[in-house]
Amino acid sequence: MNVPTMAEMAAAGKTPEVLFWVGCAGSFDDRYKRVTKAFVKILNAVGIDFAVLGTEETCTGDPARRAGNEFLFQMQAINNIQVLNAYGIKKIVTACPHCFNTIKNEYPELGGSYEVIHHSVFLQQLIQDGRIKLVGGGTFKGRKITYHDSCYLGRANNIYEAPRSVLEALDADLVEMKRCRTTGLCCGAGGGQMFKEPEPGRKDINVERTEEALSTGASTIAVACPFCMTMMSDGVKNKEREADVKVKDLAELIAEAKGLN
Repeated sequence: MNVPTMAEMAAAGKTPEVLFWVGCAGSFDDRYKRVTKAFVKILNAVGIDFAVLGTEETCTGDPARRAGNEFLFQMQAINNIQVLNAYGIKKIVTACPHCFNTIKNEYPELGGSYEVIHHSVFLQQLIQDGRIKLVGGGTFKGRKITYHDSCYLGRANNIYEAPRSVLEALDADLVEMKRCRTTGLCCGAGGGQMFKEPEPGRKDINVERTEEALSTGASTIAVACPFCMTMMSDGVKNKEREADVKVKDLAELIAEAKGLN
């Protein structure tokens, strides 16, 4: 796979069109690495001039801030901002809504101002510009897909239509859960909950949300966030529906429809 680093680009005197911010999950989580690979295949297929930071990329600090460790957040954020500014980065695309929200909305107050795009919006733009052509929707034509809104993409940044537009390009049958868009239900991972067991209660949030997704009759639950991917996948396992219901990221669906996987 062709994945150039910013260091290699800078050494060659080149500046990429966009920096792909991979994120911790996209780098280290075995499941979400597949999303990273799918997105890179799409970028290469359509000829996007991009680069990654590689080992120079560290956590944005989002989990630290959500868990209440402001000191650690600022240490991580300032370190990243120094690296980004040193390379003169202007445009960033990421597949993680948590990274997206933090770099877009929280880095400016620490001296890091960039154009930050979530991969759902980036994919929508590529489809609208005709750079991604999905003739007849490919393998997903007529299949039932439901989309789970990520909190940091939806309510925090008002991005609701882009992911749905990407799914509609697949010519699939998009079926909505009762709680969607502005009234969507969190997967249960927000606020640092991703990294700990939930407090005792009647039912785990991810199980509640998975039940809502399964009630649509969809065979694919589409997500656009690594946290949501983990929580919804665990919910499907809890319901013992792994054989007939798949949880997939938007990039994986597009790559599959294009035969890039």
